[in-house]
Amino acid sequence: MTVKQISVFLENKPGRLSGLTKVLRENQIDMRALSIAETPDFGILRLIVDDSYKTACVLKEAGYICSITPVLAAEVPDEAGGLDSILEILGNNGINLEYTYAFITRKAGVAYMVFRVEDNEKAVDVLAANRVHLICQEDLSEL
Repeated sequence: MTVKQISVFLENKPGRLSGLTKVLRENQIDMRALSIAETPDFGILRLIVDDSYKTACVLKEAGYICSITPVLAAEVPDEAGGLDSILEILGNNGINLEYTYAFITRKAGVAYMVFRVEDNEKAVDVLAANRVHLICQEDLSEL
């Protein structure tokens, strides 16, 4: 029960992100979530999109270096402590969180968090046992 995250290496220079989003726009690729981690010379852009295979092909054709990584996407109650309860479940079960970022949808009362963890299978089992709703790649089109 994972979604596919596309990671793209970008030079940290004016216009580089705009160049990439133009490629996405021209190919009717819809972003669901975006995160950037940067250094002075380059950035790692992480994307959740409606069609990860098409996106990876389009970006590679346009000369971008990218990879696809399975990550977890969990529904989080949009209330104080909603994220904390999920992080507590992960921590109490020895699951290390490498990074996380959020995205919202049109669904009222919830937000979604992307989690990159060491062991997706263990995290899926633990979260499911604690009634945390995870979405898969196919669910993205309905959000």
